[in-house]
Amino acid sequence: MLTGGELQIILLSLKVAATAMAAALPLAFFVAWALARWRFRGRSLLQAITTLPLVLPPVVTGYVLLVSFGANGPLGWLSREVLGLEFAFRWTGAALAAAIMAFPLLVRPIRLSLEAIDPGLEEAAKTLGAGRLRVLATVVLPLSLPGILAGVILGFAKALGEFGATITFVSNIPGQTQTLSLAIYSFLQSPTGDMAALRLIGISVLLAIGAIVASEWVSSRLAAGGASSRD
Repeated sequence: MLTGGELQIILLSLKVAATAMAAALPLAFFVAWALARWRFRGRSLLQAITTLPLVLPPVVTGYVLLVSFGANGPLGWLSREVLGLEFAFRWTGAALAAAIMAFPLLVRPIRLSLEAIDPGLEEAAKTLGAGRLRVLATVVLPLSLPGILAGVILGFAKALGEFGATITFVSNIPGQTQTLSLAIYSFLQSPTGDMAALRLIGISVLLAIGAIVASEWVSSRLAAGGASSRD
């Protein structure tokens, strides 16, 4: 049985991961569109920056976030004064760190789904009088939806398990920023925390397996849909 504190940790982790995906998805779609459809100077640089969170040590990402979005950081001051949002040592900061760490996993499936769309379908819609926004809404988004869903699922799973950038940026505050991975770390440091850690590890494994299975299912549906459209 999970305790009330453990349930709070799980709910906070789900809240952080869901907020991270909701905030990152619009920008991820724009970046994926730029990489899939546009040819411009700096395209390789954009690809490198997008992939950077996967190859940088997470602690480095967390430190950059702390310097930028901390109480005395330029972006932290701007977000506090203009948007009324504070990130350092808040759950919102955990969501920001999770969004950045999961961003590459969100962009790649969307980019692949956009590249798989037959350009002739968009041209046909345009010849029938559809404008760019209508083509986007009625052709591009429905056809790229499997890739969007796959990216969101993988990004959500990554956000649930984020550790290094989160603990560096927002610390490990129970009830405020203590997500699943941080709570497991804390319990493992306690002589009496083994059972609680094992319970949370089990929950983490189940969530990760579920996300991977769901992502593979969506990817298979994408492949099957692409094959049928070509036929």
